[in-house]
Amino acid sequence: MSDTASKAPGAADANRWKALVFIALAQLMVVLDATIVNIALPSAQQDLGISDGNRQWVVTAYALAFGGLLLFGGRVADLWGRKRAFVIGLTGFAAASALGGAATSGATMFGARALQGVFGAMLAPAALSLLAVMFTDAKERAKAFGIYGAIAGGGGAVGFILGGVLTEYLDWRWTFFVNIPFAIVAAAGAYFVIREPEGARNRSPLDIPGVLLSTIGLVSLVYGFTRAESDGWGDSLTVTLFVASAVFLLAFVLTEAKVKAPLLPLRVVTDRNRGGIYLSLGIAIIAMFGTFLFLTYYLQVVKGYSPIRTGFAFLPMIVGMMVGSTQIGTRLMTRVPARLLMGPGFLVAASGMFLLTQLEIGSSYASLVLPSMLLLGLGMGTAFMPAMSLATQGVEPRDAGVASAMVNTSQQVGGAIGTALLNTIASSATAAYNKDHIATATSKPQQQLVQLQGMVHGYTNAIWFAVGMLVLAAAIVVTFVNAGRPGTTTVAGSGEGVEDEIAVPVVAH
Repeated sequence: MSDTASKAPGAADANRWKALVFIALAQLMVVLDATIVNIALPSAQQDLGISDGNRQWVVTAYALAFGGLLLFGGRVADLWGRKRAFVIGLTGFAAASALGGAATSGATMFGARALQGVFGAMLAPAALSLLAVMFTDAKERAKAFGIYGAIAGGGGAVGFILGGVLTEYLDWRWTFFVNIPFAIVAAAGAYFVIREPEGARNRSPLDIPGVLLSTIGLVSLVYGFTRAESDGWGDSLTVTLFVASAVFLLAFVLTEAKVKAPLLPLRVVTDRNRGGIYLSLGIAIIAMFGTFLFLTYYLQVVKGYSPIRTGFAFLPMIVGMMVGSTQIGTRLMTRVPARLLMGPGFLVAASGMFLLTQLEIGSSYASLVLPSMLLLGLGMGTAFMPAMSLATQGVEPRDAGVASAMVNTSQQVGGAIGTALLNTIASSATAAYNKDHIATATSKPQQQLVQLQGMVHGYTNAIWFAVGMLVLAAAIVVTFVNAGRPGTTTVAGSGEGVEDEIAVPVVAH
């Protein structure tokens, strides 16, 4: 398979827009998979005889493999070539999806989900880094990342709709089988259309200690938050996992500072712009993931919506994300500095989240939930678009894969933290509310009402925390991200990949 093109280094690829279609399709598949399986989980659990105690592994097996191997996947893309890693990732993801759809036992399902995570960890950074090295013109890059950002942000909500439709009208197995045509089309298109720029690979030997330390550290961190959600923060294994994660990740940083060919060159994360992007994205995702979960439960349990109706209820968020990403972000990214899009974007999302703190049992969807979703989508779409672009801008071509992997890692870890942390806050607030009010409920209907009120009280308490997270993300952006608008000032690469004003990334040395 040829991964390079016989064109001048830095020349724009004639097929780049066709390539974007297949890259976006692959990204949509990965993002869809994160939420589509959640809708199908109750049906799959019943069919396969998975116990309540083990059902979390359908989600956890994927999260651990994906989150733990992302940095390794990004480095493999830099080493093998992004196109090759992209096609292998797609092929493997399709095969794992077929295995999951055909599963006849819980063990097979858990294995299939772990395999999806492994190949997803190769696919996701390869997709983003392909965009980074193929789109070099500032305005074109803005459009490409606008489309990519809209899919990355809105795909999860689309998963709720598709998951509901497939589960209700076909079978839960189709939530896995649906990935196969996505993967085949994207892999075939990529094979024939994508051409990587010359000189963009990093052929240094693989940093095995870095791979082991980062994988064990990230798996411990993600699993620690998963355990905290189900077994509590004081659980001995939860605490052990957090301590182990801190030790292994510290050892990873020390190792990367010393080895000749590090898995994660520290120059990628010590640049103030990229560091600020990774941190703010992770914190914003904490707010987003928890809220997705609460809104799903609120609409289905409290308001009595069906899975399909719940999915469609998320449509305003998708619309907001697409408008924010492809219209506001794309049009303004080449005119104003990124922080003036990201900071206000996170604050608009925070205002939408603030509306959700007013939720009550009888709240109207049209007057409260709908406008909050629009604001949330609009703000996140506007912020995500320049974040995705800036996170891979100005990096040396040989680091593009691992810089892309860091974007995914910050989102994955943020998602794990968000789900566990916000769930814990909500559960504690609900338990306290029920304890204070259940004594006054004398009849069964009154007790059920108190329980629903307690549930909503828990959600609003956690959502207040999410508002704070989005304000913090905005503050981090304003403090750390100081890159000018693309195309204004270019600082030549110093060999360390650190720039003050980042313009268009170099595509070949």
